[in-house]
Amino acid sequence: MTAPTATAAQTATALAWARRRSSVARFWRSYRTHRAGLFGLGALAVIALVALAAPLLVGSDVQSVTNAPGAALESPSAEFPLGTDQFGRSLLGLLVWGARISLTVGLMAAALSVAIGTLVGIVAGHFGGWFSTVIMRITDWFLVMPTLVLAIVLATVMSRSVWTVILAIGVTTWPTTARLVRAQTLAVESRPYIERATALGGGHGHIMTRHVLPNVMPLVLAQTTLGISNAILTEATLAFLGLGDPDVVSWGGMLQDAREAGAVSSGHWWYLAPPGIAIALVALAFTLCGRAVESVLNPKLGVSNR
Repeated sequence: MTAPTATAAQTATALAWARRRSSVARFWRSYRTHRAGLFGLGALAVIALVALAAPLLVGSDVQSVTNAPGAALESPSAEFPLGTDQFGRSLLGLLVWGARISLTVGLMAAALSVAIGTLVGIVAGHFGGWFSTVIMRITDWFLVMPTLVLAIVLATVMSRSVWTVILAIGVTTWPTTARLVRAQTLAVESRPYIERATALGGGHGHIMTRHVLPNVMPLVLAQTTLGISNAILTEATLAFLGLGDPDVVSWGGMLQDAREAGAVSSGHWWYLAPPGIAIALVALAFTLCGRAVESVLNPKLGVSNR
């Protein structure tokens, strides 16, 4: 590579990065006008920091049944601000530690779901014809089937682990994303520059990855943020039904333990309330962020800034 060619390549790279930085700056300026989105982002930042610092804040021995520091089902006190479970473990420590699993499952399951939906949607929208018809009929079948029932079936027939829960949620919640991405792909492929790229010899892979995918990414990003809250709720439901990993602590698993301990009938509200509130708060925070991202990326939606 000659010196002028290398300089031109470096200049092009620098311009590309400058455009990316400018786009991120514009996105943040628009996003911060949404107060609800900022509240959701702040709540998620705090929860994520607590989850990451869980080994330092509560220690990994908080899950131990044999070394539990308190008596069974103690009410909230100065020593145990949220009380204890049926084994005498601190519910505050379990709540902090459970955030790691619940957030991990929510993020990874949503990422898997959106990845499958994006791939199916782009392929179906790009190729069209009978191939698209077959794919979309399969998508419709998944769409009309109860998602929770399919997830329960998969979680039942496979080994009980965190990865099973992620897989069960991811492979049952992609149809909505697929239909949205397909519709956006059809709109993108009707634009003149796609015809020019095809006339210049651009293959299917080039068209889908260099032209279609960048244009559907805003939709994919918004769908991801909205899907994380649904994934966390589904994980909590599966854990509550006893289909989660019994070797890890999650918010849904804490609700299952509370049910088995008879917390509902015995009035031990402190066993039920913390994980339930945590699940609701995280789901709300992701939903607020998703709505704000959706409004920034697609102002035509008219989502309020409040």
